Amino acid sequence: MIARYTLPEMEKVWSEQNKLQCWLDVELAAADAMAELGIIPAGSAPVIRAKAKFDVERVLEIEKVTRHDVIAFLTAVGEHVGPESRWLHYGMTSSDCLDTALALQMVQAMDLILASVRKLKAAIKSRAREHRRTPCIGRTHGVHAEVTTFGLKMASWYAQLERDESRLGAAYETVRVGKISGAVGTFAHLGPEVEERVCEALGLEPDPVSTQIVQRDRHAEYLWAIASLGATLDRFATEIRHLQRSEVREAEEPFGKGQKGSSAMPHKRNPVTCEQISGLSRLLRSNLIAALENVPLWHERDISHSSVERVILPDSCIVAHYLLHKMCWVVEGMQVFPGRMLENLEATRGVTFSQPLLLALARAGVSREEAYAAVQRAAMASWGSETSFKAEVLKEEAIAGRLDPEQIDQAFDIGHHLRNVDTIFERVFS
Repeated sequence: MIARYTLPEMEKVWSEQNKLQCWLDVELAAADAMAELGIIPAGSAPVIRAKAKFDVERVLEIEKVTRHDVIAFLTAVGEHVGPESRWLHYGMTSSDCLDTALALQMVQAMDLILASVRKLKAAIKSRAREHRRTPCIGRTHGVHAEVTTFGLKMASWYAQLERDESRLGAAYETVRVGKISGAVGTFAHLGPEVEERVCEALGLEPDPVSTQIVQRDRHAEYLWAIASLGATLDRFATEIRHLQRSEVREAEEPFGKGQKGSSAMPHKRNPVTCEQISGLSRLLRSNLIAALENVPLWHERDISHSSVERVILPDSCIVAHYLLHKMCWVVEGMQVFPGRMLENLEATRGVTFSQPLLLALARAGVSREEAYAAVQRAAMASWGSETSFKAEVLKEEAIAGRLDPEQIDQAFDIGHHLRNVDTIFERVFS
């Protein structure tokens, strides 16, 4: 991923240095396990651990000749270890090292993502509580529907993000596995006890059954959880983008001091960060497709997945982490305009209170068909003129002749619409 969208802590996880360090961690854990089990000389593992190191540039230099990254790595480490290096990678295949080390990187990356999710949840929770009772119009099909509150919008965000956190946590456990089972997963040269000790030392679980590799449905689940998170952030960003439109202007992403919105139009305050979030979330969804394509491999393994993963795993983690950071910034600094929300709520002159009237007429004994037709006539008359809906309702004998003034007033009561807000908040935030 380009530097523009990469935060330092996630960059470190996917750096060449950290990748090779994870490889070395696996190889050292394997040497320790084999020494403990008497497979290699007991004194070899301490020597290997004391001397083993690598230089990234040296590994890359050797790889130009070997055209095999693991062999290049082992050769570079062996230059420091000396004769005891014959016990490095003993009885192992490349994927024993690669897949187990990749799990370590994916766990490290997910730790950062989950920490950022929790930070964003806290920001959303704070703003939701702030606007628990801030009335605004709810929209379906982009058209005014019924009154809601801005806090309820954000409570919905919080609940969705909690589901994402659960999916990410499950994916974390799915990929938190290692394998030291050999070329086709049969433990032909090292027994399962080596794998068990290595995984325990590294904080992983042994893959119950592997081929030459850990199966890629695990990695696809990991990227599915990240893509789902991206879709959630896109949902939040899309809502803010719509609310920031000049005709709406109910909420606005932060606009910093000295920020410029347009090279041509000095007045512009564009939702550029939310648009960036929407755009980059598409990468996460497209990378999921590639991850799913990686699941079917030939027999016990081919390497058609390998080159793809070198791109999609780092990029997806980096982008997801970046988007969480940006969305947290948006939520914390978002400007909300309650006055404008009230103006928009009143802009349709009360037609959004049509359903309470429909229900009141039903309670008064009017058939649904007759009640619907009467309320719709009044609503359409209001839509087509500058007259308030309530005024049209009072003209409509089929309504005013069946309901007393108190019943009509109650149908237009915002408080009645929002009487269950606290119950919903209790459900979400308890």
